[in-house]
Amino acid sequence: MDIEKDIREAVIKYSDMLYKICIVILCNEQDAQDAIQDTFCRYLEKKPEFRDKEHEKAWLIRVATNICRDMIRFRIWHPKISIDEVENTLIASEQKETLKELLELPVKQKTVIYLHYVEGYHIKEIADILGITEGAVKTRLMRGRKQMRSAWKEAYNR
Repeated sequence: MDIEKDIREAVIKYSDMLYKICIVILCNEQDAQDAIQDTFCRYLEKKPEFRDKEHEKAWLIRVATNICRDMIRFRIWHPKISIDEVENTLIASEQKETLKELLELPVKQKTVIYLHYVEGYHIKEIADILGITEGAVKTRLMRGRKQMRSAWKEAYNR
């Protein structure tokens, strides 16, 4: 079985159908595209053997719909707000300054601080998501907090 050839054929044959299913479920073009990509990634990872083309099609539909369901569950448990909305809803100038300081942090610290304080992830979850140790997450949180404290001290001692 030539998996490269099989995946190419499956992408050509089923992408449009999967896109339509995902767009109906997710109501978001980018998420639908992500779901399709994840579906074909699973195809490559699992390298399933199918009895026939209908079995392959059914498997792809099942995987795509499960991925869509997982994405919806994630949205429910981790609601998000765009940076523009955050900026527009902040009233106090010190809150705007805090957001500005957060956005200026190095990517490593900004990412863990955002995931922890904004998205509500626990240290272990962040470590799993980023593929780093829990100690590294704690260190990045500590450094990020320290940088933000320094920035606040400078801002309020002017």
